[in-house]
Amino acid sequence: MTKGMPGRLEGQIAFVSGGLRGIGLAMVERFVTEGATVVYSDLDPEDSALVAETSARLGPNVSYVRADVTKENDWEAVRDYVEQRHGALHILVNNAGIDLTGPVETTALNDWHRIMAINVDGVFMGTRIFTPLLAASGGARRGGASLINVSSIMGLVGYADTSAYNASKGAVRMFTKAIAIEFCTKKMPIRANSLHPGFVHTPLLQAGFDRWVAKGAAGSSQELIEAMAGLTPLGRLAEAREIAAASLFLASDESSYMTGAELVIDGGWTAQ
Repeated sequence: MTKGMPGRLEGQIAFVSGGLRGIGLAMVERFVTEGATVVYSDLDPEDSALVAETSARLGPNVSYVRADVTKENDWEAVRDYVEQRHGALHILVNNAGIDLTGPVETTALNDWHRIMAINVDGVFMGTRIFTPLLAASGGARRGGASLINVSSIMGLVGYADTSAYNASKGAVRMFTKAIAIEFCTKKMPIRANSLHPGFVHTPLLQAGFDRWVAKGAAGSSQELIEAMAGLTPLGRLAEAREIAAASLFLASDESSYMTGAELVIDGGWTAQ
């Protein structure tokens, strides 16, 4: 944001799930920088040291609510918090998610259910529960309120040993398209788009690489990072702030004619 100029999200209220780390945190940081008031959630207790440090660093326009995105009551509590404290919601980012790797024949049903509960059910519940508030708030914005569902390039292309993750992120992609058309058909002032990051060096990716190392798939996580970078046309992994920049476009009025679309930020991965 240029000094002295209003931010691109000035006066907007946003909610970001999974906002304490990685891409979600980068989004919260960027939205606040651009003038938004942001409520963010994660699984950490509200009185944890990390929450206190993060909220203090980001300033008075940020507040944290602990929420498990697989629990309907938690979503309803977040909705009530946002409505009572701010009275509106202009931007909803369903970002919380996990990964799951391994051959399909050894994937446990409980693990399949867990990734679907977080990556798919969480997106569904966030959308369903916040739709009335988004619709009530969106009329004052060019293009309406903005709903951003974080998918992945794995929601666009297949990859070995990631079938459960592929399925969950593909579901997010198609769910987003369906609700975008539904909102338009019903003349509801809400735009819905999906965001598709490639490989981003986040704590989630690092944890995944560490698991592969523990299984003997590589000598170190750095080997895996270098291998993945080598398979990416731009030759590197993304930084979380680069994905946040794309989310800012979707959140702002600059994307006012964009709905039902997928925004891919993958260093050229899916162009191959």
